[in-house]
Amino acid sequence: MQITDLLVPERVALNMQVADKAMAIHAMVGMLDRTGCLRDAVEYEKNVLEREAQGTTGVGGGVAIPHGKSNAVLVPALAAVTLREAIDYQALDGAPVRLLFLIAAPDGANDLHIQVLARLAQLLMEPLFCEELKQAATPEEFLAVIAKREQGETAREARAEAVAEAALTEPRLAPRVLAVTACPTGIAHTYMAAEALEAEAAEMHIAIKVETNGADGVKNHLTEQEIENAECIIVAADKAVETARFAGKPVLRVPVSQALKDPEMLLHRALSGTAPLEPEDESVPGMGCNRKAGSAKDGAAATQEFGRKLYTDLMNGVSHMIPFITGGGILIALSYFLDRGNAGAEMFGRGTSLAMLVRTIGNTSFNLMYVVLAGFIAMSVGDLPALVAGMAGGMLAIQGTSLAPQAEWVSSGFWGAMIAGFAAGLVVKLLRTAFKRLPSALVHIKTVLLYPVASLAVVGFMMVFLVNAPLGRFNTWIYQLLASMQGGSRVVLAAVLGALMAVDFGGPINKAAYLFGTVALAGGQEEFMAAVMAGGMVPPLGVALAGTLFPERFTTKERHTAMTNYLMGACFITEGVVPFVLRDPLHVIPSCMAGASLAAALSMLFGCAVPAPHGGMFLLPLNPHPFRYLLALLMGSLLTAVTLAVLRRKYPPKDEEQPTN
Repeated sequence: MQITDLLVPERVALNMQVADKAMAIHAMVGMLDRTGCLRDAVEYEKNVLEREAQGTTGVGGGVAIPHGKSNAVLVPALAAVTLREAIDYQALDGAPVRLLFLIAAPDGANDLHIQVLARLAQLLMEPLFCEELKQAATPEEFLAVIAKREQGETAREARAEAVAEAALTEPRLAPRVLAVTACPTGIAHTYMAAEALEAEAAEMHIAIKVETNGADGVKNHLTEQEIENAECIIVAADKAVETARFAGKPVLRVPVSQALKDPEMLLHRALSGTAPLEPEDESVPGMGCNRKAGSAKDGAAATQEFGRKLYTDLMNGVSHMIPFITGGGILIALSYFLDRGNAGAEMFGRGTSLAMLVRTIGNTSFNLMYVVLAGFIAMSVGDLPALVAGMAGGMLAIQGTSLAPQAEWVSSGFWGAMIAGFAAGLVVKLLRTAFKRLPSALVHIKTVLLYPVASLAVVGFMMVFLVNAPLGRFNTWIYQLLASMQGGSRVVLAAVLGALMAVDFGGPINKAAYLFGTVALAGGQEEFMAAVMAGGMVPPLGVALAGTLFPERFTTKERHTAMTNYLMGACFITEGVVPFVLRDPLHVIPSCMAGASLAAALSMLFGCAVPAPHGGMFLLPLNPHPFRYLLALLMGSLLTAVTLAVLRRKYPPKDEEQPTN
């Protein structure tokens, strides 16, 4: 059933002035009653308001679709109004409403109102369509806009049905291009890059399949047959992914951010025939941007390739380490809750309180972070055979094992684990070369005996003799320096860390600042972790606040997206700002840096602290000054919002263009 079958000009009112939701519904019920659609207008209006009391029908984007199925309705019908001034409708996104459709369905109409509701919701998802309805000058023009859109939808559905029928009798079109996306945390960039590639491929009429390597594992896995038939594979990743399966195929390797910023360029390059071939030689597993045999690269390109490879290897370790940090840290924080609730005093088992048990589990996970970091860096550099030496080196780094008496051992921490990981990977790569000429009868013992024994010995001696003692002294100096910093110096450092959290929103600089906070937390400096967390929370909170206070500075699509950043900011997910940064980096990045820096500085000035490396607002009860921390976040978010309002131009209601810099 079409929307225009249920709506006539007599049931359309434009630029109506109403005070609230109830008045708008009353006006639409009156239009239905005057056109003979209702048996009892009072009863039907009561039914609609009862449905409204169960939950708002404000679907977001300034649109509401109240509805009611009742014996008081004679025939299925619709009424629609646009409002001169928007009203508060308690909509899902909190936005005021200017466009309303009222659905009236008889009691015996089965699920008619659900069908109409779904059809309306589908059409009204397009912001430009809604704006055209709001700008209509007459009821006839209002209906013409709907009719035009419905004709397009009908044609699209017919094409989709034809494609579906053809798929039953014709072989499925194999993807011409395959892609793999992965970011260090596996939360935002991974899936946003996949969506960007898929959307652009649809525009370019290119068959594509994208595999995501996210926090919840590998999804949409590429099959052997698809890899065999593909013209090119795009690997948009900032951490190591499985690439041995692509041996001999053209592979285009780029940072995940490039797939977000310019998917069209990537797809053109993928189909240009210039992508380098993935080598089949096992001596270079997991290498970065590989090249065709015999090709030459200049020094600048080689240096860039080497740097990106180092970053990818490091991020592979960091991405696997972060869940141990957050999981363990939050359990440690939970143990404080249990202590405060006196649950810690209740004995759990043999002389162990529940709080102590939870804290022990959390500490175990937290202490494994450097083992995991070193192991997965090693695995990224030297593949699976390097994992053993990498993890053992990470454990030696934690213990600080050296030639000194055990009482004098000091952990070499993050830096020691990082060195152990890279060293283990490089040692295994050298061993691969050394064992190439091994007799065929001994080849099968390489991975189970020769690699682990030799790499463990080399990395172990290196950590004990060369790495742990000097880096242990360096870590001690760092912790003492942080502890000795007072007043202005601590505030300045916190301000710098906060600004760094808002430079690349989940990229290497953001991760470096976050790792500084976790290292400081491991050394007992909870104030720096609070400052870093404030710096990461403010960018999404500030953008969301700007969308609320200064909606004219955002396009319609941006305003809808901005609202979700309240939740992301509260949860310490800085990546919520990425869509805005990609559209308008020169205005969004400085605004976010200013607010994040202020919030981090105020957090330090107020003496705020958090005992866990993640959690956002959920850690407020454990903060010694929760209201001061909220004030710091508010001040930082306001600065970001106001700066954005000053830097960005105003947009007319129908403007959907990208901001100009």
